[in-house]
Amino acid sequence: MTQQVPQVPSSAEPDLTGVRNFRDVGGLPTADGRTVRYGRLFRSGHLAHATAADTAFLNSLGLHTVFDFRNDADQKLEGPDVELTGVRNVNIPLSDPADGAEFWRMVRDGGMDQLREILDDGKAAARMTEAYRRIIKDRTAEHSRVLHALAEDSVPALMHCAAGKDRAGLSVAVTLLAVGVEREAVEADYVKSNDPHRRYRVQRSSDSPDAMNAEVLRLLAPLFDARVEYLGAAFSTIEETWGDTETYLTQGLKLAPRTREALRERLTV
Repeated sequence: MTQQVPQVPSSAEPDLTGVRNFRDVGGLPTADGRTVRYGRLFRSGHLAHATAADTAFLNSLGLHTVFDFRNDADQKLEGPDVELTGVRNVNIPLSDPADGAEFWRMVRDGGMDQLREILDDGKAAARMTEAYRRIIKDRTAEHSRVLHALAEDSVPALMHCAAGKDRAGLSVAVTLLAVGVEREAVEADYVKSNDPHRRYRVQRSSDSPDAMNAEVLRLLAPLFDARVEYLGAAFSTIEETWGDTETYLTQGLKLAPRTREALRERLTV
């Protein structure tokens, strides 16, 4: 039987110094009248720069597992996550280190003409849309692994990538779909990554004022925005590939009815 727990946040949203985009996903409604429990599923950007105070807060959550969706190149750039007491760290890369390596080098180091060439005229947004489609189609084994782990023993869990927006955003979205959260509620959580205090701090190699001028910020914005159309592309890919969400979950992600029910038991009330 599902344990009844108070449906209030486990704590006020913290003002973390070295961790961006942290939040508890609790409180979202499901189609069958349940609610995602607070204190069960969290999301954030990477934990590599967590301060001592940040780490103490994260330790207070009683996490079982941290799912890190960064690849080797991300970890080399940002560093490994801080170690949390008694927490299992599971690295499941959702993008390959070589995927777009030259592109991201240009984002960090390229001059204005180079940035215009690779990002302007809708190219940046098109790249993001394609990335969302590709993760949904090509990373079913990874998403299945995450959901089976959550159903077995891995909660409370925190999911993160670099910015906590794209790879983690999709993994959270897939998890929420699996427990019956409506798409509108999934989208509402997703776009919270646009809040100024949550956004990823864009890094450029040069410290000159021109390296982050207004045009550079305009060109880079589609890469670091959480846009509903990106998530919509993921949902459309589910329908185009599997027909509907239920078939995606059962055939694409290999979720048996007992696994779905275990997920609901662990993540909703």
